[in-house]
Amino acid sequence: MTKIECRNLRKVFRIRDQSFEAIRDLNFEIASGELVAVVGKTGCGKSTTLNILLGLERPTDGRLAIDGKEPYDDFDFFRGKLSVVFQTDRLLPWRTVLQNATYGLEILRVPQQERTEKARYWLEKVGLTQFENAYPHELSGGMRQRVGIARAFSIGPEVLLCDEAFGHLDEVTARQLRADFLKLIRETKKTSLFITHDIDEALELGQRVLVLGKPARLLMDVQIPPGTTENPAKQAELKSRIIQVIESDGPGKKE
Repeated sequence: MTKIECRNLRKVFRIRDQSFEAIRDLNFEIASGELVAVVGKTGCGKSTTLNILLGLERPTDGRLAIDGKEPYDDFDFFRGKLSVVFQTDRLLPWRTVLQNATYGLEILRVPQQERTEKARYWLEKVGLTQFENAYPHELSGGMRQRVGIARAFSIGPEVLLCDEAFGHLDEVTARQLRADFLKLIRETKKTSLFITHDIDEALELGQRVLVLGKPARLLMDVQIPPGTTENPAKQAELKSRIIQVIESDGPGKKE
């Protein structure tokens, strides 16, 4: 069953007397429960596509819909249905870990006892139970991002969006967070879209990888065979093909 549908999407930004095309005729579908990674050159329109999906931008042409509804036209309908893990943790420094984890639930006006119980559940899942009374400045970067992950899962979203969520962390920390994040996605079966500039990360996380050109349009849609990351030769081959497609900015294809 299709959860996210993108059809002939185009986005043009107009600055003074100049136009900049960020997205050009982008098409893809994501099934319910699927985890899809998106890669492409810096500035290729990945984040703009995410902003349209969040309802923060409106497309110039085409359509991007979740369950047949467009977030930029039905913003209120999606309250509590979408959640985001950002590139930086975006924690509020004057709030404790628990208070930050409950923030989305507060916005949704969930009763205090219920939101505390839900936040504590997810803080336990990300290994931060003993730090619930700590403040962001007392945590490492990886721990702060774990709070962001707990906050995102706490509201029980139908769709989880990630924008370069681990790109600012050292590789050891990022690798552990990716593994823990993937475990949570598999447990909850959330439909997820993960934007990254790291091809290895995309291959590790995604059941599929969408490769975008610049401006954003689909160059390659590749299914990732199970066990790819346990096979270094296979992963290297896929990575090489994706790099070639990005460098050539070649025609779209599905594999």
